[in-house]
Amino acid sequence: MEYDGTDFCGFQYQPDVRTVAGELETTLSRLFDEPVKIAAAGRTDAGVHAVGQVVSFESDREFPIGRLALAANSLLPLDVSVREAARLHGGFSARLHALERRYTYVIVNRPQPLAALRRFSHHEHRELDIAALETAARDFVGTHDFVTFCGVLPNDGNTIRTVHAVEITYAPPVLRLHFAAKGFLHRMVRVMTGTLLEIAAGRRDAQTIPALLAARDRTLAGPTVPPQGLFLVGVRYADFDSNPRNALPIGGAAAEGG
Repeated sequence: MEYDGTDFCGFQYQPDVRTVAGELETTLSRLFDEPVKIAAAGRTDAGVHAVGQVVSFESDREFPIGRLALAANSLLPLDVSVREAARLHGGFSARLHALERRYTYVIVNRPQPLAALRRFSHHEHRELDIAALETAARDFVGTHDFVTFCGVLPNDGNTIRTVHAVEITYAPPVLRLHFAAKGFLHRMVRVMTGTLLEIAAGRRDAQTIPALLAARDRTLAGPTVPPQGLFLVGVRYADFDSNPRNALPIGGAAAEGG
């Protein structure tokens, strides 16, 4: 599924505010004529978008699977859409069975903001050193304690994560940072991005990431960048990838990840 996260208070259901899960569960409950609760591959924050979100749910009632996406889209608001649906067996969970989640952060790097992308990008007016950005990004790859780059600590206290890749694509004025891992901590991508932008702007040394990881101190990392530049672009499973090319529906060919 896909959504423009601008007008949502995040993905996860909350009783008194508008959320992506709330809209989707309401729609599915109408179609299946019973209460439906969903599990999602990624619980995106308020303002964060998705072009490759995956959700799963169980129902004892039948619905023609080939018509489910069309029927759901006829009821959903315009800022949410279901791209495709499939029937799976064996207790599949969109969250538990995900092998890799991929996020892209979109930045407009020029003195003036780009009005057409204001809902889907972060404006960075400073001149950026892309080579320094790429050098620093490589130090995030691997298994580390990412507590320095965490917003709210997870319930289990485990802040060890394995980052598979951090890649940079730049088609001026649009800069994209692509992150891949099995899982991320709360706001981890946005804090990593804020730190990398400070490095690219010359406010930090390009070799500082290992020391920040070792310090285990959130106050030492960069700022949390705004949510509107962040997209959940794809989720990979054993036999399925929700967006294998990491394509974003903005910016033409330059919008595709590395």
